Amino acid sequence: MSTRALRSAASGMYAQQLNIETISNNIANINTTAFKQNKAEFQDLMYQEETVNPLSSSTPGIDETSNSKIQVGNGVKPSSTEKIFTQGDITQTNNQMDLAIQGEGFFQVRKSDGTISYTRDGSFKINANGNIVTANGYTLEPGITISSDISSITIAKDGTVEATDIKGNNSVLGNIEIARFMNNGGLTALGDNLYNESSASGRPMLGTPGTQGFGEVNQGYLESSNVDIVNEMVAMIAAQRAYEINSKTVQTVEAMMTMANNLKRS
Repeated sequence: MSTRALRSAASGMYAQQLNIETISNNIANINTTAFKQNKAEFQDLMYQEETVNPLSSSTPGIDETSNSKIQVGNGVKPSSTEKIFTQGDITQTNNQMDLAIQGEGFFQVRKSDGTISYTRDGSFKINANGNIVTANGYTLEPGITISSDISSITIAKDGTVEATDIKGNNSVLGNIEIARFMNNGGLTALGDNLYNESSASGRPMLGTPGTQGFGEVNQGYLESSNVDIVNEMVAMIAAQRAYEINSKTVQTVEAMMTMANNLKRS
């Protein structure tokens, strides 16, 4: 019995350690553009069913031949960490290459290996070839090329990219498509503010910003992290207290085992 209690308490300490690690990652990324909060989730472990015999036949109402069964748990296990894709605050930057999605959707970027990933981080740049790229050099899809004679770029809420050249002439360079998923929480986080589709997220649905449930593109803005520092601090305190209580359980069980050993010796 005492061994099971030790294992349960140890599993609780491990679970809260993972919880603290998740919370610390959220706090560390509070200033990361378009970062989405992580939440640790847990499940109880299998239960053991034990038969308990009546203590005394002299107790009124107790049948000495009857047995009652109770279930005793074996602790907790981490089951998953989930991304919470609530909207972060939209912050004005006045940079013409900064884009923020207000609502559902992700920008598509083509990585160096040719695969497509997805991001909410709209802090784009123009590389030496005139392509719109991320900070890591991944190309925005569909590709839009900006020539050297372009003096300014205007991106509408529906993703239309219009350029003005040094002579004052206007032209449409292309349209930004965004993707959305049935289950954003099922996306695989890669780091670098990128996500990949998975069987849990479903296939991407592509569309025009501002239509059919897709969010709007806002030029000159960036989406901030959706981490709430107050909530994270409260969660950290609660996790710390839970870890402390589990460690107290270990101490209590150890003391009970010591008392039992001393009784056996006497």
